[in-house]
Amino acid sequence: MLREFEQSDMLKRLPEQFFAKLVKKAQEKVKQGHDVINLGQGNPDVPTPENIVETMQAAAGKPINHKYTPFRGFPYLKKAAADFYKREYNLFIDPETEVAVLFGAKSGLVEMSQCLLNPGDLALMPDPGYPDYLSGTAMADAEAAFMPLLAQNEFLPDYEQLTADELERAKLMILNYPNNPTAATANREFFDKTAALAKKHDICVVHDFAYATIGFEDEKPVSFLQSDGAKDIGIEIYTMSKAYSMAGWRIAFAVGNPSVIESLELIQDHLYVSLFGAVQEAAAEALLGDQTGVEEIVDTYTSRRQRFVAALDRIGWKAEAPKGTFFAWLPVPEGYSSEEFADLLLEKAHVVVAPGNGFGSKGEGYVRVGLLDNEERLEEAVDRIGRLGIFHKESSQA
Repeated sequence: MLREFEQSDMLKRLPEQFFAKLVKKAQEKVKQGHDVINLGQGNPDVPTPENIVETMQAAAGKPINHKYTPFRGFPYLKKAAADFYKREYNLFIDPETEVAVLFGAKSGLVEMSQCLLNPGDLALMPDPGYPDYLSGTAMADAEAAFMPLLAQNEFLPDYEQLTADELERAKLMILNYPNNPTAATANREFFDKTAALAKKHDICVVHDFAYATIGFEDEKPVSFLQSDGAKDIGIEIYTMSKAYSMAGWRIAFAVGNPSVIESLELIQDHLYVSLFGAVQEAAAEALLGDQTGVEEIVDTYTSRRQRFVAALDRIGWKAEAPKGTFFAWLPVPEGYSSEEFADLLLEKAHVVVAPGNGFGSKGEGYVRVGLLDNEERLEEAVDRIGRLGIFHKESSQA
């Protein structure tokens, strides 16, 4: 007889995979034959620049890349990451002690809790925030205290709202700017304040710099490590997924505090034997090679943002233009919860958006839209929503 084995307590603690649920809903509509415009996920649709692909193709034929790679990654990739940070942010990074190669940013973000937290320890998390931050604390059997990201604070946490107990107990803080899902950005002053707070209370800061290149109106996103003393108390995780449209390649790196980098390297010694060498060669080319592709990717998202915001205005959906990322964080109309409104758009307009409550309790009242289709499809999505008459009715009542 087929036996069913009970899952571990760790697996039972894991939160529901928010995006898996979202994908399932969308797939059901597609199976029914509907033309679904899926703007609910953060999957880049712009192709990887050709110079990166060509490097990968050539590297795949090299015998050295057919063997197991060094456990902690090839030194040339770590040096490329350090050189990249010097060029982009004028920061010195020691490639031998201050860089860890990651299997995508998600793995590093989840691993951080396992590296630094014991059962019952506390992590400070943004609310709303990327759902998988909580996967890490669940695996570590740790606790989370949430820092509300509110419109009146420009979606930055207000550290004065943290209690003395939370500051005393916290061992880890996760931040993410440009921010998913709110599309907000942070400045040097905010990061200076963060570094000072973390130093005072002995908190390790992990800055998820996933959207490092995607800022608008000539505002280049700021690196957390540019703040004085930031490298003493934290790290930054830089993914290739967004800047170079390499989401499917699953490669990222962490830079910063040597003791934290060593912890990441140590846990990965037991999980992996680093990445396929050809992917590492391609990542080095991305970081050090021709950056024209990055500029074109940002130009694409900039153009989409302009067209999308203009379309929203035409139907009466009033919202702040995104400051960074390839998302828009849009308020739901009065009378709907986030999930009710997202379900309505899927059912009636065949447009998928992500309900804000999936990112945390403070995401209620919003939906997240990914600018991850061509401009015509983005405008078509807004037109479909406009034909529902919801925002027109709001305007006529005003």
